[in-house]
Amino acid sequence: MTRTASTAAGRPRDPDVDRRVAEAAIGLFGDEGWAGFSVEAVAKRAGVGKASIYLRWRTKQALLLEALQQHVSGVTAIEPADVREELVQLARQLFGHYLGDAGRAAFRIALEADRIPGVAEHWASIRQSQILAARAIVRRAIERGELPAGTSVTLLLDTLSGAVMNHVQTTPPEARAKLATSAGSYARRLVDFLLANATAAASESRGGPENAS
Repeated sequence: MTRTASTAAGRPRDPDVDRRVAEAAIGLFGDEGWAGFSVEAVAKRAGVGKASIYLRWRTKQALLLEALQQHVSGVTAIEPADVREELVQLARQLFGHYLGDAGRAAFRIALEADRIPGVAEHWASIRQSQILAARAIVRRAIERGELPAGTSVTLLLDTLSGAVMNHVQTTPPEARAKLATSAGSYARRLVDFLLANATAAASESRGGPENAS
């Protein structure tokens, strides 16, 4: 983390101030984006003085990066199961990514990461975690005979992630609490649709069932 030397040498950190500042930073970034992000605005949201923030973070980039690292993370381990259940797990994690308290910031980082020093790398690590998770799911499914060899990880992940993002974005804010409770059901329907189409595409690439030996 990028911190000043006075943080380590001065008084002990107040974890409540740290929490309030990080939450304020995430909320501000989600609402206003990088163009509207400033230490002054974060301090006002958090109810702390600017000096308290500058004692902890040298720059607003360092502040936002640490807040994102705390609140917007990548995909965690997928529990091995059949391909349907593993993809449902992945979809539910993606829903949590965009529906949680930091959901608006998660959308923002996808759009604005490359404009913010240090933050682009964090977004890249999040995206890489999604790719690795999807790649592992597809590899296991091919080995078990549940998906055809040559299944595109890129297409599968883009379709899954894009569908989740679009579903959240097009849901009115007042309905998102209900969406959070129905995300599992939607994830299962989405995965069933993806798997049906993956099977159909594989059949077409082989020339259709009438040409199967």
